[in-house]
Amino acid sequence: MSVTKTPRKAWTIVALLFGFMMINFADKVIVGLAGVPIMTDLQLTPKQFGLVGSSFFLLFSISAVVMGFLVNRIQSKLALLAMGLVWALVQFPMLGTIGLETLIACRIVLGAGEGPAYPVALHATYKWFPDDRRTLPSAIISQGASIGVIIVVPILTWIITKYSWHYAFGTLGVAGLVWVVIWAIWGEEGQGDVAAKAANVDAVDHIPYGTLLLNPTNLASWCSYFGAYFGLALVLSWFTPWLIKGLGFSQAVAGELTALPFLVGFFVVIGGGWLSEWMMRRGYGSRVARGLLTGASLIIGGLALLAAPYVANAGPKIVLVLIGVAVPSIVYATSPAILGEITPAKQRGAILGINSAVGTSAGILAPYLMGSVIEGAASVAEGYSLGFSVCGVVTLVGGIIGLLFLRPEAQRARFAILKPVVIQAG
Repeated sequence: MSVTKTPRKAWTIVALLFGFMMINFADKVIVGLAGVPIMTDLQLTPKQFGLVGSSFFLLFSISAVVMGFLVNRIQSKLALLAMGLVWALVQFPMLGTIGLETLIACRIVLGAGEGPAYPVALHATYKWFPDDRRTLPSAIISQGASIGVIIVVPILTWIITKYSWHYAFGTLGVAGLVWVVIWAIWGEEGQGDVAAKAANVDAVDHIPYGTLLLNPTNLASWCSYFGAYFGLALVLSWFTPWLIKGLGFSQAVAGELTALPFLVGFFVVIGGGWLSEWMMRRGYGSRVARGLLTGASLIIGGLALLAAPYVANAGPKIVLVLIGVAVPSIVYATSPAILGEITPAKQRGAILGINSAVGTSAGILAPYLMGSVIEGAASVAEGYSLGFSVCGVVTLVGGIIGLLFLRPEAQRARFAILKPVVIQAG
């Protein structure tokens, strides 16, 4: 059997999509970064601010599913271009005087535009890489998020403290427009799916969606993704306010520390992606190199979050929260790779979109839940502790399910014996 070579252009696409995800997560983190000034200016309660954080995810999952099916039929380049344009344009209303309603409306539209971002970016990338070489590029693209936050947070913090949080939103709008122009010029569609023959599902052109969605590996992927994203959603909305209101740091110092979860996550995901790919090349099965690695990372994160409230000093408490939200982030590289392994290429866009939709639906619940817990607690510090404990339980359960049921090789073997189904056009 001939080995499929990775086209040289593939890594250019990875670099462009890395930038795509940089902007994506800068757009997400801005509300949490400017959380205290926003709450002060708009006179928001913790519950109202939690609603702002959750509103971003209202259409996030729905748009991920819709676009997932759509990119099975249209070019990924066009879909990515449209999403980037929406992200940019929706930031500019923030430059003016706004109320809670306008803020929520803009975050809902932004969430609808950003919901499909990661699965569509991966779908586009998988057209350039064979199965055993997908984890590392997936990890690199996913960590555009971390690098974006690490680079942008100090800049946005300076803009917020020197000028206003309004101008920070406008800056992100300009950055989005720049990426759109660059992608329009240099973005390119993969010339077919280079993994079609290597995925070991070539005997099956189409699998009923009910079968694809309800198999144990796919369901476990949903649970693992949900467990990891619950912590990420809390960080996006509440990490900076927690540092200020819960631990007593200034806005400037808290802004600098806000990059920490993403800095740690960068090394975790890139290192984990490399380790997973290395294990695959050394003959370890996907069950071990992807499934067990994913489950173990979530279990470690969940236990760290459960331990955080019992630590008195701020430093160790921050470290435990960082472990709790950063270590599980390896799922963003391994989960799509697992599903890409067991899914026919013609259906992959939809399955990746649905996986992202279910997992990121944690963002609808987590920010609002944290705000409600804080508002109802005896003290702000107690409210944050309880909120992180709930997150720890969710992450731990997701990890246990992943550890037990992420079995891509066994699932792929079951799919391989299905009678091929000829897909009729339309």
